[in-house]
Amino acid sequence: MHVSIKRYFVKKPIKAIQKESTAPGLKRTLNAMNLVSLGIGCIIGAGIFVLTGKAAAAHAGPAIMLSFVLAGFACIFAAFCYAELASVLPVSGSAYTYAYATLGELAAWAMGWLLILEYGLSASTVAVGWSGYVVSFLRDFNINIPPEYANPLGLLLTNPDGSPMLNAAGEQIKGIFNVPAFIGILGTTWLLIIGVRESAKVNNIIVIVKLAVIVAFIAIGAFYVDTANWHPFIPPATGKPGEYGFDGVLKAAGVIFFAYIGFEAVSTAAQEAKNPQKDMAIGILGSLAICTVLYIAVSAVLTGIVHYSLLNVPDPMALAVDKIGIRWLSFVIKVGAIMGLSSVMLVLIYGQTRIFYTIARDGLLPKFFSTLHPKYHTPYLNTAFIGLIVSLAAGLVPLSTLGDLVSMGTLFAFAIVCFSVLYLRIKEPKLKRPFKTPMMPLTPVLGILSCGYLMYGLGWTVFVNLKLYFFAGIALYFLYGQFHSKYRKAS
Repeated sequence: MHVSIKRYFVKKPIKAIQKESTAPGLKRTLNAMNLVSLGIGCIIGAGIFVLTGKAAAAHAGPAIMLSFVLAGFACIFAAFCYAELASVLPVSGSAYTYAYATLGELAAWAMGWLLILEYGLSASTVAVGWSGYVVSFLRDFNINIPPEYANPLGLLLTNPDGSPMLNAAGEQIKGIFNVPAFIGILGTTWLLIIGVRESAKVNNIIVIVKLAVIVAFIAIGAFYVDTANWHPFIPPATGKPGEYGFDGVLKAAGVIFFAYIGFEAVSTAAQEAKNPQKDMAIGILGSLAICTVLYIAVSAVLTGIVHYSLLNVPDPMALAVDKIGIRWLSFVIKVGAIMGLSSVMLVLIYGQTRIFYTIARDGLLPKFFSTLHPKYHTPYLNTAFIGLIVSLAAGLVPLSTLGDLVSMGTLFAFAIVCFSVLYLRIKEPKLKRPFKTPMMPLTPVLGILSCGYLMYGLGWTVFVNLKLYFFAGIALYFLYGQFHSKYRKAS
């Protein structure tokens, strides 16, 4: 390979990555339970509280249960691969670090750039859903936030029955800025700046409350299920792409897939885990297993209580308990959703800041992003910068424009991780692996194929929408990253 091309495939040495895991810097304060809680805190959020209803109404009908099974299978294969790589390479950076060790610098930069989009848009998406539940909760106490200040810029607002929301002059109201979403992200950012240990304690409390609320919804709601709402289980296809039929089931699996991003976020905490070689696998696989079961159960109860055609609302679980007529449960569900989505924002912004931190430490981004606070030992400048950008996106961008892009980026990252496991097994067969992916090479191959299948279901338009962002990232690498790369200089 010509030297001018070869330099873009410089790999980060495995030994250098492992050395970073013991170097001073981020504090090791997280145990296995913290990591499981971290994963659950992120996974259980927008998927249950927001997107389940929308995906059922627009794409899959009651077969949203099957969509979660399909997405869960793809996640299981990828989760085993993540667990192996996180035990071998226990540092922050997730799929970016894994790609750097296997595919080289340019591929790692592209992966890191996609992860930045994935985590940032996910946090913005969740903040928009969080805002909807906050507004609904406050309305129960006769505290009304003007709708134009609870929706993104330019969005035409409608009433619950679908009719236009009009002002006194008879004009349809447009959104100006989603103030609750903006404030929610800023609050999360402040919590992350003051320390991971404090954030983990808050997250553990939120996860306990969230799980209790979801279990209560399943246990009580099961007695109000009308099985007639499950027929037909897969509504007949309308002829439009992704609208019912099995094509709709596949589309819904892709749409809700980003809700599984939580177990991936666990891998970004490797450098702050007390015993990463053991605890990363527990955190990744444990959180995924618990949440997959809960997702399927909630979607079954939800579509059993309310006909799927009525679920295209931002708060489907609140709609279901309102139909049951149990007022206290409606109140509890809204509180649980607010707390649950709060923990998701916490984990997503946490994960994004650690990816920025790792990329900057490698020289591909300015040193600004890897500067640690002298007291809290957190990347505070990095966190403040990301919090500002994500909060502005949450205030200005509609929910409907974010989800598919996030899912596409997540699926691509998972496929790269599965490939990285295969590559390392061939290139480094004697490498110590505290956790090994079972059924090699079948597991990573099935992970790659299932992720590819779900990406196909999202449609070509999503690929096109990613193009400008991807090219901007490549331009940034050639303008800055390649000239400051720590490992290219060493080579």
